[in-house]
Amino acid sequence: MRHLYALLLIFHIFALSAQEEKVRPFDLEADLFYGTILEHNPDISHLITEHPTGLMLAYNRKTYGFEEWERRYNFPDVGYTFAYQDMKNFHLGEVYSGYAHYNFYYWKRRLQFRIGQGIAVATKPYDRETNFINNAYGTRVMSSTMLKFGYKQNNIWKGFGLHAGVSIIHYSNANLRAPNNSTNTWAFTAGINYFPDYEKMPDYIPMGEKTKYSEPLHYNVVARSGVNQSDINNSGRYGFLHLTGFVDKRINHKSTLVGGVDVFFSNFLKELIRYESIALPDSGVTGDEDWKRAGIYVGHELHFDEMSFVSELGYYVYYPFDFEGRFYNRLGLKRTFGDHLFGVVTVRAHGAKAEEVEFGVGWRF
Repeated sequence: MRHLYALLLIFHIFALSAQEEKVRPFDLEADLFYGTILEHNPDISHLITEHPTGLMLAYNRKTYGFEEWERRYNFPDVGYTFAYQDMKNFHLGEVYSGYAHYNFYYWKRRLQFRIGQGIAVATKPYDRETNFINNAYGTRVMSSTMLKFGYKQNNIWKGFGLHAGVSIIHYSNANLRAPNNSTNTWAFTAGINYFPDYEKMPDYIPMGEKTKYSEPLHYNVVARSGVNQSDINNSGRYGFLHLTGFVDKRINHKSTLVGGVDVFFSNFLKELIRYESIALPDSGVTGDEDWKRAGIYVGHELHFDEMSFVSELGYYVYYPFDFEGRFYNRLGLKRTFGDHLFGVVTVRAHGAKAEEVEFGVGWRF
């Protein structure tokens, strides 16, 4: 599963006027789950021994269309999830995680899709002396992505309802420190939900007449930075700087198309080139290879008011040292501040293999 790393920001619903009081009900969910760790990488096969089990608790704040973006997305929930997972493997231990999430609804609001992003804490991370068998979790604190899809029936009896479905839970530190083979758990979930104010549910505000919207081309520059490490254990963490120039075209209320150029200054590659030239004399690496790279990419932004989900696919046009292939992808979140300034938190990867988490700031002209 592709990494999706960064913190999921929650929107606050502001008043339509200073005099209007909003009704903002919520519901609570509790789930038990039972699943299996997917063997996405043969290097973790020794860690897949039994079926993981766990518990999820969730808080869902309802939206009713006070903001226009809520009506466009069929009145999603915004909320928080806490999860406990017993990995059923001595070396993996247990994992506690917390997420900010969105719930999207379909088919008369009976089908629910949740996407959550957050932080996970592993009780038994890799340690080269005491737990070197765990090559999945290189750090105690990791990022985590959760996807959940299922059927939900509300208010069967006095605010209590039932739901069931499937989930995918992903744990990874996005190459902050090796090893980082990560895990993906596929699980079946079932539980109960409860609306404390089920007798006071407000009416949804209708969308009204749909209007067309677009913007002219805009030019953008972004600087991204962070730290990462190669796949060589204990090889050290190094800072990086990525510079991007791109053009965007807003085509409607929800979507923007983008295309641009990246230049990568990744210092861990400098150390990796030096290491391979000494430790792997038959690899053909001389130590004089350039550690810089440049690429071109195309992408899409999905807008939720001042926030958007970013997805991009790129290709290295300058690639003097072979590392994970010439194609790369980027997923993450973007938050605008006014008409020009924006911030981004993204994970850049090669397929399912993350290279780093990028924290960036940009300017739109």
